[in-house]
Amino acid sequence: MNAHSPFPTDQNIVPLRPDRSGRRPIRVALFSGNYDCVQDGANRALNRLVGHLLHRAGMAVRIYSPTAPLPAFQSIGDVRSVPSLAIPGRPEYRVAIGLTRGVRRDLEAFAPDIIHLSCPDRLGRQAQHYGRSRGIPVVASLHTRFETYLDYYRLSFLRGTMERYLDRFYGDADLILAPTPPIRDEMAARHGADRVSIWSRGIDPHGFSPVLRDPAFRAAHGYEEGDIVPLFFGRLVLEKGLGIFADAIAAIRAQGHHVRPLIVGEGPARGWLAQRLPNATFLGHQSGTDLGRAVASADLLINPSVTEAFGNVNLEAMASGLAVLSADVPSASALIDHDRTGLLLPPADATAYADAAIALMRHPDRLAAMRQAAAQAASVYRWEDVLDAVVQAYAGLLPRQPSSRRLAACPPRTGTG
Repeated sequence: MNAHSPFPTDQNIVPLRPDRSGRRPIRVALFSGNYDCVQDGANRALNRLVGHLLHRAGMAVRIYSPTAPLPAFQSIGDVRSVPSLAIPGRPEYRVAIGLTRGVRRDLEAFAPDIIHLSCPDRLGRQAQHYGRSRGIPVVASLHTRFETYLDYYRLSFLRGTMERYLDRFYGDADLILAPTPPIRDEMAARHGADRVSIWSRGIDPHGFSPVLRDPAFRAAHGYEEGDIVPLFFGRLVLEKGLGIFADAIAAIRAQGHHVRPLIVGEGPARGWLAQRLPNATFLGHQSGTDLGRAVASADLLINPSVTEAFGNVNLEAMASGLAVLSADVPSASALIDHDRTGLLLPPADATAYADAAIALMRHPDRLAAMRQAAAQAASVYRWEDVLDAVVQAYAGLLPRQPSSRRLAACPPRTGTG
């Protein structure tokens, strides 16, 4: 249950007390840029982590984040709303003012053992200084390649400044949680291998699976049995590569293939994309079984985005039995075995995406084999294993504790999960 607190008075500041056994739980203060303002892969991963820490690792967690008047989804944990401002033209995103006096008082009362930063914003940077000044271990997890955003908004001249800031931010953390081996290696080369661990992502096998493919769903949206349906799946914002996607569809059609793409997601660029692709099927935001059915009912994912640090949509599409045509960036190369479970392509080359899609359309046996291999490869990404690894990474930062308070391995699971 959420407890959104704007810190109006000290009555909201309630220190945690030991439980009946006298043990004080390990306390984690998680700082987020928009924990439940936007439903994207990063926020879904953070919510899964909080649920795991609370209910499996027995830890206490408090989240400090901007909040919106209407949350994008029902989030997990004790969320403390920090003062923030809406971004002009993008009201779903909010920018935290910083570690204000009220936030600082609440943080001091919470007395965290670990500070976890998920966003390199002003709030995260100030929380980092707070932790380091008090000897509290600071973890920084990398979710998005923010430096790549600038290219989509004609701000490329600021990229060097942004990269230097991000280098200082992650360099000042005691532990960096990188989402993939290539990014781990990149961070290790700059900041030391002993300061970097992997926090990967997992798949809910009930939410994304080839068995959710639904011929009736396809027929209801006007797709015939033999149609190859290309999918765009994600936030409808320019930095997700919408322009390359639209150009790729146009190039496929220019070669005589009358494809009608399926668009799953919502965002401020929906109108722009609808003008570029007037006969596409726009489903808007989907969740739960509806989301899994929509993804599995497509045939191939075209994902030109270079901004992801992990690429949740690639993994979810693979788990759903789709061939993935992805930008060749570290997040994708860590997931996709080129020419077996998907294809890695030049990020900004729309013609390359079109040619790859057409080649698969002309060779249905190859497409079918790739889809099957993708689903099998995705099945090894289990949320429980991924999140247990984060718990153990935390443990490495804490001093040796008496057995009553030691952060030990999570208890063995029952069943197959």
